[in-house]
Amino acid sequence: MPTSSAIPKAVLYYSPQSVWSSAILLALHEKGYGEDEVDLKVVNIDKGEEFSPTFLRLSPKAMVPTLVVPLRGSLASDVASRFKAISDTKALIEFLDKSRSATSHTHTTSSAPAPSLSPATVAFASASSKIIDTIQADELSPDHLQYSNARNQASLQELGKSLVPILESRRVAIVGYLTECEHETMRMSEKTKTFWREKKLEVEAALSVFSGDHVDGYLSRSRNLWEVTIPGVLTQVNEELIGPYALGDQVSIADIHLSAWLFHLVRLAGGSPSDDGDVAIKKLEKHIGNGFAIPEDFLSSAFSPFTEEKPVARSKLAVFWDAMKTRSSWKRVYAS
Repeated sequence: MPTSSAIPKAVLYYSPQSVWSSAILLALHEKGYGEDEVDLKVVNIDKGEEFSPTFLRLSPKAMVPTLVVPLRGSLASDVASRFKAISDTKALIEFLDKSRSATSHTHTTSSAPAPSLSPATVAFASASSKIIDTIQADELSPDHLQYSNARNQASLQELGKSLVPILESRRVAIVGYLTECEHETMRMSEKTKTFWREKKLEVEAALSVFSGDHVDGYLSRSRNLWEVTIPGVLTQVNEELIGPYALGDQVSIADIHLSAWLFHLVRLAGGSPSDDGDVAIKKLEKHIGNGFAIPEDFLSSAFSPFTEEKPVARSKLAVFWDAMKTRSSWKRVYAS
């Protein structure tokens, strides 16, 4: 009789440095997936492993994270397994939410709860989508935010100390694959080679800034991002939140996306997961500068005739940060 260990499992290809990877890990923990349900495999994006021929067969656009799941009907050790790969973050989190419910019967031994993360009403679904779509905009992507986190020559030089070695490693990896193709020690499609060439140009364009080319344009775009775009988005998202979580008292898909993205912003501002909400948001406001402040229009506690304590006005984002920080998923994903 086949053992359960022979049954194919889903595999999550992720990177500890990837913001959206952390979102997927948060979703896994919130849904109560057991360690026996998903295999975790690290992709070293600092060295360009996502551009390897092996990974591109799973994710042709080199997207990390990528979840590879066995298709229904192939969940048995004596059946040839067929798989599909999911790389889009929104689709991936929705897939995880729908794939495991409190009444799911799987081959796993996990007995953890599997609450639904999907909004229960049309109105909440619309609010959730609005928040997610706002922070998923291309100019607000984690990679773009990280590479644009300098607004003067001094901060650009400091940023280059950490990013240039990573960019060089990625360039070396891509050039290596292209060279192998030229020497015919590796055979890849023209589509893949074109993809590598495009990524090589992107990496070299980023490196050129740190070597002194097009610096004025880079700094102008970075200042506009941090001093105009991001304040506007933070203000908008803060208004959309109900509190303490995005849609009220229960965690939803919107919280998974927002917590990963907001954590990244706070980290770029010098914050850490151990900061409380007010400290984290104040660091972010200071990093943005120009006197920017997120409206403090959320009362942290309701007035009670049995206590002399009065409600304290806080920003919804600070309250949201504290609510997420207390969750076991946050502690497990951001412990290090």
